[in-house]
Amino acid sequence: MPTESPRLAPPPADAGLAARRRVPTQERSRRRVERILDAAAELVCARGVEQVTTRDIALASGVPVASLYQYFADKDEVFLALIERDMAEMDAQVLADVAALEADLTAAGEAVTVATLVRTIMSAFVAVYHRRPAFVQIYLRGRTNPAVHAYGRRHNEQIAATLTGYARQTGLAGPELTDRKAQLAVEVGDRVFQLAFEHDDHGDPELVEEGITLVTAYLERYAASPHAR
Repeated sequence: MPTESPRLAPPPADAGLAARRRVPTQERSRRRVERILDAAAELVCARGVEQVTTRDIALASGVPVASLYQYFADKDEVFLALIERDMAEMDAQVLADVAALEADLTAAGEAVTVATLVRTIMSAFVAVYHRRPAFVQIYLRGRTNPAVHAYGRRHNEQIAATLTGYARQTGLAGPELTDRKAQLAVEVGDRVFQLAFEHDDHGDPELVEEGITLVTAYLERYAASPHAR
């Protein structure tokens, strides 16, 4: 009986944020929250994180301040929700790009390797950073919000676990690739993005390229076979 080919699954959702704030269920309320997040993103890009207030966000979104507080306790919680939304978009971009990579390589009679997988994933993140400049401001530059920092670390752990499972299913990972080593690779890639986008809204391409090389070389040490390398 044929078995289904391994596919990269999205990392599990973090329930922590939803537990801390009211999550709208009606379409009208969801649209209102999206307006709040979009307004916050525009203000962050125009003024910087520290200069934006909750009142500014309410005014720019056309939502009364009292209504904003129905969904968010303060501006830091707005920024956290914004980061959650952008990271969900990154996860979706990774899934789509890895699926496209698999399809292209299968059509060419080739297999996914550590090098092609790392490049595809890190390039997917960069693509979303370009679309979401507020994420660069809030997450990659400073992370002064402790909740945002903690959420990012948890997300990195989830990404590492997801990619490790995929690598094991597809035969890319050798037995020496532990969850801890995978987490280190993801954290290194995260730090590379911080440096690449620190002073460049589009990211320093040389630093990004060096980061891809660095993470690839590290993970290739734990590849299952010379073919995987």
